[in-house]
Amino acid sequence: MKHLLKMLDLSSQEITEILDLADQLKYEKKHDIAHPRLAGKTLGMIFEKASTRTRVSFEVGMYQLGGLPIFLSSKDMQIGRGEPVQDTARVLSRYLDGIMIRTFKQSEVEALANFGTIPIINGLTDLSHPCQVLADLMTIRENHGSLDGLKMCFIGDGNNMMNSLIVGGLKMKMEVSVACPQGYRPAAEVLDFAQAYPAFSMTTDPKEAAVGADVVITDVWASMGQEDEAAKRRKAFEGFQINAEVMAKAKKDAMVLHCLPAHRGEEITADVFEKHSAEIFEEAENRLHAQKAVMVKLLG
Repeated sequence: MKHLLKMLDLSSQEITEILDLADQLKYEKKHDIAHPRLAGKTLGMIFEKASTRTRVSFEVGMYQLGGLPIFLSSKDMQIGRGEPVQDTARVLSRYLDGIMIRTFKQSEVEALANFGTIPIINGLTDLSHPCQVLADLMTIRENHGSLDGLKMCFIGDGNNMMNSLIVGGLKMKMEVSVACPQGYRPAAEVLDFAQAYPAFSMTTDPKEAAVGADVVITDVWASMGQEDEAAKRRKAFEGFQINAEVMAKAKKDAMVLHCLPAHRGEEITADVFEKHSAEIFEEAENRLHAQKAVMVKLLG
């Protein structure tokens, strides 16, 4: 494992190793056991998309591991003024021990990995959100003890979250069912991957997708950068909501996860969100632990 670019690149064993290490680091943090495993290491954090959870969790995580996080806004970098990404990669590789980037195009993350000589971590792209999905898998496994054989249901947009959850869930031997409107399906390369798994299904009916689910997951209807499509998307996604009727189709003890921020009344009702808020905010915390595990694996 040289980089974390997308879930498609990880093996089942690598995912398990990351989750095991995340569990260990979380235990140590809860018991005030210091773990400066990255002392003397420096992580550059490039943000072309703003974030609350990604920035804070990576900064705090690197600090807890004994390293130095450096925030790099695209507004303050030459990459934001037209410098080729291949030049940025080769320069930063001489200063830093690793780069986390949160941006729009997956190709930019791939280019950093191809031209640089240090580990690259995808903090989010339009295609993939591997750090969030590792945190989701960690949260589900904490609750159930194992992932093998569980049914995961995702309702909403075929975005980076749906893409990454499909791949991560199937690689961890879960049944994965997704519901999305026509025209908002997952990426073609993800569907090509999923076709080899009989445990995968896709429908336009959220209730059908939720039948027998152990965990039901959603995300916002319009992601960052899609604000101009918000009205169109609200119409397209009408009915693609986690609500009491959908949850009645899932198992009685089904979990609900949301990567946040949540728009109550759109992709999830306020009642369902608050009923499952403990799970959702544990999921948010687990971003910290899962990302620390990734950093230790790559930079340690």
